Amino acid sequence: MLDRPTTSQGDYAAIKHAIEFISTRWREQPSIEAIAGEVGLSTSHLHHLFKRWAGLTPKAFLQAITVEHARELLRDSASVLDAAYDVGLSGPSRLHDLFVTHDAMTPGDYRRDGLRLGYGFHPSPFGEALIVAAARGLAGLGFVDDGKRAAALADMQKRWPRATLIEDHEGTAPLAERAFEPSLWRPETPLRVVMIGSDFEVRVWETLLSVPLGCATTYSDIARHLGKPKAARAVGGAVGRNPISFVVPCHRVLGRSGALTGYHWGLVRKQAIIGWEAGRKAAFAG
Repeated sequence: MLDRPTTSQGDYAAIKHAIEFISTRWREQPSIEAIAGEVGLSTSHLHHLFKRWAGLTPKAFLQAITVEHARELLRDSASVLDAAYDVGLSGPSRLHDLFVTHDAMTPGDYRRDGLRLGYGFHPSPFGEALIVAAARGLAGLGFVDDGKRAAALADMQKRWPRATLIEDHEGTAPLAERAFEPSLWRPETPLRVVMIGSDFEVRVWETLLSVPLGCATTYSDIARHLGKPKAARAVGGAVGRNPISFVVPCHRVLGRSGALTGYHWGLVRKQAIIGWEAGRKAAFAG
């Protein structure tokens, strides 16, 4: 079997296809030969590409996205959040696995300030990413599907309709590298993010920062921690409006049954991020 030429985007396209195949056939536990045949790669190249991209093998990735794995992630979800709060991992100075610290800005603040944001498109392990930067740090991180940059930019623009977005590839490149390169996840140089939203939204996003790498939580757990146990639906809305995907880990929120549920940037990408994080966690543990 001839392997296709590889590029950063071509690699993601092949892996995306493999993930889609695994996602629909996981109950059959397809072999690597079946997966490789589906995506048009040799088994050795698929294994190498998966290992390089995700830090784990296709078989391990298959295990990472099954319902049983999702349930395992959720098993201690409440205690994960409890522990994070018990040791003071909340507020502007808290750090998580990406070593993130944050500021908050309300819609009223940015209307008064005449908010100007820079943006740029950059490669990531999950396809092309759109990075949006404020003067104080990372304000937005989204993804481009099927090369549709204009759609991705419009999606981000509607989150802050009164802001002015200016192309700034050079200025946003360091933020992209800092977000996606694990070797740069250092406590002495935290990544500063700027959360622009209502008070409730910011509180939900802050709570997401308390969910560690390789763990998960639910909408109801977050609602409980916010002192609003009946607000799971409102929490879900705030999670869906999170403009800083991956860094503020809304992908770590699952349904109570362990179902992946919705994700603004697509369930395949959510599965991809969860699998990638499984590889990172294994690498850190080793």
